[in-house]
Amino acid sequence: MTSLGGAEMVDWKLAVATATRLVRPGPEVSRDEARAIVAELRRHAKASEGHVRAFTRMAPPVKDGDAFAGDTPVLVVDRAGWIKANVEGFRAILGPLLEKMQDRRNGTSTAVLGAVGGKVTGVELGMLLSFLASRVLGQYETFAPGTGDIPGAGGGRLLLVAPNIVHVERELEVDPHDFRLWVCLHEETHRTQFTAVPWLRAHIEGEIQSFLGETEVDPATLLERLREAAQSLAGGRPEGEDGGAPSIVDLVQTPAQREILARLTAVMSLLEGHADYVMDGVGPQVVPSVTEIREKFQQRRARGAGRLDAALRKLLGLDAKLRQYRDGERFVRAVVDEVGMDGFNRVWTSPNTLPTKAEIAKPADWVARVHRKSEK
Repeated sequence: MTSLGGAEMVDWKLAVATATRLVRPGPEVSRDEARAIVAELRRHAKASEGHVRAFTRMAPPVKDGDAFAGDTPVLVVDRAGWIKANVEGFRAILGPLLEKMQDRRNGTSTAVLGAVGGKVTGVELGMLLSFLASRVLGQYETFAPGTGDIPGAGGGRLLLVAPNIVHVERELEVDPHDFRLWVCLHEETHRTQFTAVPWLRAHIEGEIQSFLGETEVDPATLLERLREAAQSLAGGRPEGEDGGAPSIVDLVQTPAQREILARLTAVMSLLEGHADYVMDGVGPQVVPSVTEIREKFQQRRARGAGRLDAALRKLLGLDAKLRQYRDGERFVRAVVDEVGMDGFNRVWTSPNTLPTKAEIAKPADWVARVHRKSEK
């Protein structure tokens, strides 16, 4: 991996070790229970494929009679497994930025930056991952690095975090079998989005690389900004006058990055909102207690888990993610109500038909641009 003065800029092994040491243990289950939960999640993930594709009218491209793009793997993992998978993803997506920083190392104290900075950043990354690892129910890992051992590698993989799913279903006191299927419907929608729309992964990766490419800070400054973020996490920096610290993304933004981030925000709002819409649309047909689950889950989202949790969510930008669920779902619902599911699916035609951030807030503007323009 990219290094300075012979030392890695990010100590990835230390990041994994830190996160796995700090992450809270999952709920207690017996070995037999654990096996049954894993098997059920795999069955639900498989069943969700058909439900989601029928509802969305989306399916992977077919080659030689087989939907070859739809066999990206489904992995049921524990919290440590989620951490390791995401460190792999970070290494893949941050590689170009670290290489750029390597090229700009002249004039930097490589001895200090390489030996100390890599370990500090590794600890910081580990702290962030330990926080997230106990909260993520599932994730379509879009940028999973390609390896010969993982089918479909390089095209993504679906992770279901079993301990977190069990924790939430117990906390909400809902039917566990219904809840597990409900979660799988959401995550399978994400897998369908990327397998049925071949250009989507490359488009998002290109936007992310453009965002990273606009980072014009020297390595020492970037590490210092990340250190400030870690200090906020640890409570070492007081809240600002506005009542909170900026998110980590805010710490390194330039004007050009804000434009890119606006486009990424619109895309992520679309993807998250679409998954919520599909989950609720399919739910009544296959999840008997979906109304109760949805109501309790929404209440959980809204109230958070206390002051510290709220501060961490703000720092990590997770408040924005919650808005993406709400805004994106309203966009999808409004468009489907106006032009139907097939009309909505024009959104997947090309990057040019993706909604802008403004159109997410005003779905009628997207309909006017994409539909009425094409009808002239």
